[in-house]
Order: sequence, then C-alpha cells, then structure tokens
Amino acid sequence: MKATKIGALMVEDVITVDRDTPFKEVARLLGEHHISGLPVVDEDDRVLGVISETDLMLRQARGPAAPSALGRLRLRVRGTAAKSRARTAEGLMTAPAVTVRADATLPEAARLMARRRVERLPVVDEEDRLVGIVTRRDLLEVFLRADDDIRRAVEQEVLLNTLWLAPQNITVLVRDGVVTLAGELERRSEKSIALRTTGRVDGVVGVVDHLSYRIDDTRLQPAEQALHGVADDWLRKL
Repeated sequence: MKATKIGALMVEDVITVDRDTPFKEVARLLGEHHISGLPVVDEDDRVLGVISETDLMLRQARGPAAPSALGRLRLRVRGTAAKSRARTAEGLMTAPAVTVRADATLPEAARLMARRRVERLPVVDEEDRLVGIVTRRDLLEVFLRADDDIRRAVEQEVLLNTLWLAPQNITVLVRDGVVTLAGELERRSEKSIALRTTGRVDGVVGVVDHLSYRIDDTRLQPAEQALHGVADDWLRKL
C-alpha cells in the first residue's frame, strides 16, 4: 500500500523573501497573502530560515516601555531577544530551517513537526532547493476525508491489494473516520496485517477490531508455516 507523499499535499507557489528583505516588507507579504509564515531563501533557492508571525510580534512588542519580567523571561527562554531589534529577514528568521523532502510520507512530516514544534515545513529537493511548503493545516486536511472514500480505500488497498480478499468477505464500516473491521479471516497473521494496514490509510482516525480467524498460524513450526502459506497462495490464484 502506497503512503501519501508530502509532494502530493504541498503548496508549490511559495511566498519567499531573501535575507535582506526589510521588516515592513515581510509584514506586508504575510498580511497580503494571509499566511502566518514564510521561508527565507538565498539566490539558489536554498532555505536559510523561516519567519513566523511570532517573530514579527517580538519586534513589535519591544516598544519604548521596559518589558515586564514575564516578557523578559519569554525572550530569554526562546533565545530571540535579538529578534526584537531586527530590521531585516535575516535577523527575524529562525535558522537553520527545519525542512522535509517531497518524498517523505505524511506521518513522517507530522512527527517531524511535533518533535521540532514547528507549524510549517519548507519542502526541498535532492539539492536542498525549495520546491514547496506544507503546514499543519495541510496535514489535517487528510482527516477531513469522507467516510465513504475511506471505506472504498480500505476495501481496495487492504482487502484486495494487500490480503487478496474479496471485499464481501469482510465488513468495513466507517464512521467519523473510525473504521470497524468485522468477519472471519483464514489466518491469525492476516488479522494483524489487516488492522495495521487499515490504520495507515489516509483519513483513518482509529480502527475497531471485530475480526476472528480460523487458524492460528503463529503457533505453526517454521516448515509447516511456509508450506501452509504456499498452499494458501496457490489456492487463492485458482
């Protein structure tokens, strides 16, 4: 089963700035295009860093008045006191940028965002040149997939393509992204495969197991298990 790649979700028309772009121009671009962040690139489109609305707010919050104790603490914790005095993109940006390749899977990108605590990932090619951008919102869009679409995907990708089973042999019910699998499988090993691969289908929030099996092939001796598998595969092709 093929996992969705970031290249299929990313936005290719990316608003960028270079390191010398003035503060006000960065703010104008964010407001004009209704975006909350953008990459800073060099002359070869390699990503130098990323600027977010938070970075600009640090500059705006500086003001003539002395910052509060809480404000000073926040600046120290984030290590961004210099950003409050920045006048160009180079001073505002967070660097080095956290990036992802276009061939990364959706779960890989989601884990990277969570681990690095970022809301957007510039997408780069094999030469680290910018080719797109993906945000948390883009990843969450996958979970808006209709239940009927998810059911058809499970029947095609899991039952037919992976387990070689006719869809009518197993009942697939989907409600609010939660998939319930019910019915009897031939072998116990097929059950774990069905549950695992269903969980990987785009849009699946959870999997409810109502599956049973006829044979516990996990208890077979290696030689028996190999012979059993060959026989089953041959019979399925008839």
